[in-house]
Amino acid sequence: MPQPFRLPEFYMPYPARLNPHLEHARTHSKAWAREMVMIEGSDIWDEHDFDSHDYALLCAYTHPDCTAEQLALVTDWYVWVFFFDDHFVELFKRSPDMKGAKEYLDRLPAFMPVEAGARTPEPTNAVEAGLADLWSRTCPSMSEAWRRRFAVATEHLLEESMWELMNISEGRISNPIEYIEMRRKVGGAPWSAGLVEYVANAEVPDAVAASRPLRVLRDAFSDGVHLRNDLFSYEREILDEGELSNGVLVMETFLGCSTQEAADTVNNLLTSRLQQFETTVFTELEPLFAEFGTGAQERLDVLAYVKGLQDWQAGGHEWHMRSSRYMNGADDGAAGQVTAGQLAHGPAACSLGGPNGLGTAASQLLSSLAAGLPARAKNVAVHRFEKVGPLEIPDLGMPFTTTLSPHLDASRRNVVEWGRAMGFLEEVPGVPGSHVWDEGKIRDYDLPLCAAGIHPEATLGELDISSAWLAWGTYGDDLFPVLYGRTLDLAGAKAANDRLSLFMPVDGEPVPEPLTPLERGLADIWARTAGPMAVPARKAFRRAVEDMTASWLWELSNQAQDRVPDPVDYFEMRRFTFGSDMTMSLSRLSHGSTLPEEIYRSRPFLSMERSAMDYASLLNDVFSYQKEIEYEGEMHNGVLVVQHFLQCTVEQARDVVVDLMKARMAEFLHVIDAELPQLCEEFGLDEDAREALTQYAEELKNWMAGILVWHEGCVRYKEADLMKHNAPPGAEAVRGPRSDEPGCGPRGIGASEFGTSAARVAELWSTAGQATTGVIG
Repeated sequence: MPQPFRLPEFYMPYPARLNPHLEHARTHSKAWAREMVMIEGSDIWDEHDFDSHDYALLCAYTHPDCTAEQLALVTDWYVWVFFFDDHFVELFKRSPDMKGAKEYLDRLPAFMPVEAGARTPEPTNAVEAGLADLWSRTCPSMSEAWRRRFAVATEHLLEESMWELMNISEGRISNPIEYIEMRRKVGGAPWSAGLVEYVANAEVPDAVAASRPLRVLRDAFSDGVHLRNDLFSYEREILDEGELSNGVLVMETFLGCSTQEAADTVNNLLTSRLQQFETTVFTELEPLFAEFGTGAQERLDVLAYVKGLQDWQAGGHEWHMRSSRYMNGADDGAAGQVTAGQLAHGPAACSLGGPNGLGTAASQLLSSLAAGLPARAKNVAVHRFEKVGPLEIPDLGMPFTTTLSPHLDASRRNVVEWGRAMGFLEEVPGVPGSHVWDEGKIRDYDLPLCAAGIHPEATLGELDISSAWLAWGTYGDDLFPVLYGRTLDLAGAKAANDRLSLFMPVDGEPVPEPLTPLERGLADIWARTAGPMAVPARKAFRRAVEDMTASWLWELSNQAQDRVPDPVDYFEMRRFTFGSDMTMSLSRLSHGSTLPEEIYRSRPFLSMERSAMDYASLLNDVFSYQKEIEYEGEMHNGVLVVQHFLQCTVEQARDVVVDLMKARMAEFLHVIDAELPQLCEEFGLDEDAREALTQYAEELKNWMAGILVWHEGCVRYKEADLMKHNAPPGAEAVRGPRSDEPGCGPRGIGASEFGTSAARVAELWSTAGQATTGVIG
């Protein structure tokens, strides 16, 4: 039977190496699997299955430098996770049994206690027995912070198997954004990243583990692992197992293209994610270290972790080329185990596809780098301030309508007076170019129209608060890039951003005197909003505002690199630059006393929110395309990002973005109709809690509909609006491009430079590190 597509040329800039303790791991893992009853007696694997999959080879390639003891333990972990996957398929996926699957999964976290010495239940199957044994052997050498992170990653891997099972039972193929996010949890690469810390003897410092750079490294690593696996496993998963969670199938369905074209697109995205990993290492780690005062040993630990993730990428690719578990163009003989004789001649003798021996690694590396050059080249910013003209707005698939608050006209008057009182309508003394708003603009931008649609039942006081938040965010959106984008003043931007947190006290902290209109506006609106909140609610809301303002620095950093964002990084950061979480938090906090905290962390709830966020932020990108590209030289726009990634026309990119919007809207509706009722049953919510959850879903409908009403009604995006409020296109090309929001968060700038990036990265890394150190003190 012919393979469904030809494997593409892969970008893999790191050479695979082989751990010399491979045979020890093979012997140990087979004995361990027998002891756990995973081979004989499980009805899942026989000895031939176990040998041909060769998980010891996977671990020997992905962890080439660890000790024999470490390699044996890590191999046992991988034997366990693959056995779990096959066991779950056999028990629940071939004949979907949602109730039985949930009961099966609910028991497993009990075998991963974070507290040292905690008792565990008696295992009832091989999966439970294996997990209990592995946890007891691993945890003594790791900190409690690592145990907590690793337990969460393992629980995600286990629990989100229900998402796959649900999709199979419904015959539902996810959209690309949903798939990337969920695949990280189901696929287990964040779990693999935790084991990298173990074998590298280098735990990520807990202080920076949740930071953006470390999160992006983990997510980009995960996406690389999973997208590569999707390419190799398409035949097995789709044609044999009836799976629907495969990136090639997702792209094939969403883009309506051939399987080969979908596979090539997945490979391009894989390349982009690996290059995002590299960009993050070279541009974001050093400033992070400076900001947190990371010590020398902790820096070395992070870098050892980075090296471990790179080793995993290279080794994982090599194993996929060998394992009989996957589509790789090799029969069982070619894909069989590496022999002791091959080991004796070193890892080079075990490579596939090309010349072998001393000095040949460079030729393979050059071939791999060549495969990645098109991805870098197409992100070169060569069309800044290009005259694009108006972009026709097609049907956006909005199924909801909203009414407008009867207090709209009063709030319109009030927000103008508030903006004048805060100083938004005047130049900041001593800061040339800071006069970005006047009374005509604040009236034309009509931010109370957006608030009135989002909160149609608000009182005048509530509507004024919502309007003020939108005005503050939009003013910052227009001001921030002007002040810091012209000269790429990253240090000044960081200092200004750090000061903003001082005006959001949580528990009675003193507030300094505001020095700028942006600070004055935040101090005023924070006091009016957070005053009635409890301390935990204030913390959550401040975190939402800080996430938004931190995203401004990400945009300026991309501008400094002159780089069009990676698609996945863009779509995920767009939620912050759009201020989605901040504005949603205002509604979410009102239900805090009614809904259990677990509801907010549940997958259906997060899917509902994130799909709404993506719909609204991409809506803004479609409306603001001419404003940002032609008038501002913008590179942070979803239409442009898609255009560069797919190398298609603007109209085609717009249509893809609109299709993404509609897919996210369909997911939003699916969650409300199919998943929220199940969530209520799972958590046993009472009538008040169910009503609060339903009401929040209705508020999200108003949120999306109100944002559309604002885009259609404000004087900001149409060509006549642009001519009224902006200098001629390209007239201010010396400054960084400005951004655009419906009120919450500046949009940043970016593109890409080809050929000289290494020199610029080194220079920026050094400069940013020194500047940040000065800012922090």
